[in-house]
Amino acid sequence: MNRTTKTIAAGAGAVALPLAAALGVTDYFMRTAVDRREPRAYARLRKKQDAPDGPYGFLEPWREKLRTAPHERVETTSHDGLRLVGHWFPCPDAKRVIVAVHGWRSLWYRDFCGVADFWRENGCSVLYVEQRAQGESEGTYITFGLLERYDCAAWLRWVVDRCGETIPLYLGGISMGAATVLMASDMALPGNVRGIMADCGFTSPEAIWRHVAQDGLHLPYRLLRRWMVAVCRRRTGLEPGSFSAADALRHARYPVLFFHGEDDDFVPVEMTYENYEACAAPKEMLIVPGAGHGMSYVLRPTEYEAVEKKFWAEHDGAPA
Repeated sequence: MNRTTKTIAAGAGAVALPLAAALGVTDYFMRTAVDRREPRAYARLRKKQDAPDGPYGFLEPWREKLRTAPHERVETTSHDGLRLVGHWFPCPDAKRVIVAVHGWRSLWYRDFCGVADFWRENGCSVLYVEQRAQGESEGTYITFGLLERYDCAAWLRWVVDRCGETIPLYLGGISMGAATVLMASDMALPGNVRGIMADCGFTSPEAIWRHVAQDGLHLPYRLLRRWMVAVCRRRTGLEPGSFSAADALRHARYPVLFFHGEDDDFVPVEMTYENYEACAAPKEMLIVPGAGHGMSYVLRPTEYEAVEKKFWAEHDGAPA
């Protein structure tokens, strides 16, 4: 059980599940999953993880460097009228543009602080977006890619308006951001989109909920599922099993580069294998031994960079 699932378990309380307890556990689980306001227990966990003596404390100088670097705060509007916020880092004489999508209950400068220098030094302008219902972007509920995939299309249109229709564009995401960009892989995006880069993405909202509930918290997912689905439907109006990254990838229009840490205990590496197998477009994959969730670049930067450079070289000049 990783630190995130331990915290959910602590907040949910005992897992003996008479009806009242089952409903209480389900409500807490789903509030943690989709509500904009994160539970206090999870906020405390993240603060502890990011503290100087925490497991991710060593990344703090990198996070601050990216967060405070000169850039332009920008906005666009989603297909359903939400104000979305992004952070634009133009590169002089850019060779390509990356729209970078962070993960669940995370921050743009938290998730991409490791790879940011590599991107800049290799001619990438980057638009780091804030996902709906997170950070400064509007929205009430996190939908695990079901609606966020349409936000990718809105941001790509913003980039085309700013940079034109010829510069190569890429979608890049990590964790839930990876699932989000993979779910956009079957969409008719701008003609200069050249590919998708997805690091430790899950297959579907329901699949990751099942994994966290069943394998992480040892909850009887089969018994709780109908309540979880009902809560999701009531809060978001969406069915968590209605679409998946794998569904999109079966009709993918763009080449995909997959990354995943072999020791990921939050999004199991098997989900990337499943997504890779489903992908109908040209595809490549790097699995990093020993890497935990979102740590593939930090652990093996040289190998990661070589694979990404090769991907760009192959697809930057591809015909639209």
